[in-house]
Amino acid sequence: MQLTGHITPDNLMSLEAYTKWRKVHKPSVIAHRRLRSAVLGEHLHVQFESETTIRYQIQEMLRIEKVFEEEGIQQEIDAYAPLVPDGTNWKATVLIEYTDVNERKRELARLIGVEDRLFVEVEGHARVYAIADEDLDRENDEKTSAVHFVRFEFTAPMRAAIQAGAGVKLGCDHTHYPAHGQLSAETLASLAGDLK
Repeated sequence: MQLTGHITPDNLMSLEAYTKWRKVHKPSVIAHRRLRSAVLGEHLHVQFESETTIRYQIQEMLRIEKVFEEEGIQQEIDAYAPLVPDGTNWKATVLIEYTDVNERKRELARLIGVEDRLFVEVEGHARVYAIADEDLDRENDEKTSAVHFVRFEFTAPMRAAIQAGAGVKLGCDHTHYPAHGQLSAETLASLAGDLK
């Protein structure tokens, strides 16, 4: 899978080529995803995306749905490509995970607005709150969604601090879900590569 900085139909693999590539490289993509994953408290999973994770997601959708026509390929690109960080930010998929159906229903009602209370705090700088669900609103008056897409936008001094090795805290200050923790050095090393 070649990273180009811009996902287009022309630089995706054919279904046949991807099937061969996948057999060899799937474990390394899973390791990359795991490295860029953080758990916040017991029920919030934050998956920081990259061109690698999004290319893989698009190729997987094309493979599963057996899409080979240009229009279908472009639809998958349009759906997922906005999740690739663009040099000034981190982008993530946030999953609110409760295994019990009744508990999940109750907690999603209590956690309305949780996506807007997620933050990243770079050592020595103010908190950066998530810009959530820019594609469409994922909550209503009764509950929030179990899946959100967020972006953390950084100033140039924050990006420089991250790249210089500053500590970074990931947190949530929602009334019903206060949680925070340091991102590991390994995760930060991977995330720093998203910034220009």
